Amino acid sequence: MKLKLSLCLATLALGIASAASTYSVTLTSDMSAGNTQLKAGDYKVEVEGNQATFKQGKETVQVPVTVEKNAKKFRYTSLQTVDSKLESIELGGTTTKLVVAPVKPTGTQPVGQ
Repeated sequence: MKLKLSLCLATLALGIASAASTYSVTLTSDMSAGNTQLKAGDYKVEVEGNQATFKQGKETVQVPVTVEKNAKKFRYTSLQTVDSKLESIELGGTTTKLVVAPVKPTGTQPVGQ
């Protein structure tokens, strides 16, 4: 009986740990995240593995990210941008920082030409 209960609790804990996390983020202006253009507005951001899914109404956009953990919880959610390009999101109340994967060049032009 105890073994079944322990197994059930372990399975439940594993399910919770592997479930995607969802956060609220507001973009105050249009910006790009990786190869994706995001319009200003309120988003639900769901993080699962190395993908962040930005949801606004019925529209969803997936952006590759790297999830970093900070030593201390971030006090506020904050966005780091450079020239209207989203670089990272520090998620308030958590130790989670989402770093947007850099855009890979598409050209095959050799260097120096």
